[in-house]
Amino acid sequence: MFDLAQWHGGAGPGPWILLFPLIWTTVIAGAVVLLRRAVRRGRRGPWHGGGPAAAAAAHRENAPVDLLGRRFASGEIDEDEYWRRLSVLQEGGRP
Repeated sequence: MFDLAQWHGGAGPGPWILLFPLIWTTVIAGAVVLLRRAVRRGRRGPWHGGGPAAAAAAHRENAPVDLLGRRFASGEIDEDEYWRRLSVLQEGGRP
């Protein structure tokens, strides 16, 4: 059987033998990085409620007109105040 110690006149395998652990370390680190990215994307991907559609929906929820509608629906403001504030919002913020 051919041993690595017999290469180059019995001088041993040489420094190139350190390349194998380096390659395996790189492969394992790459797999860990890819798995972590896949898990992160899975949490916020478009199929899990993330992405541009979710950002637009969140923006719509905080829009002034929607907030005004929620306040009217919950009874915080009456109908006259709702229509007055809505007209101000639709005119571009001029009182």
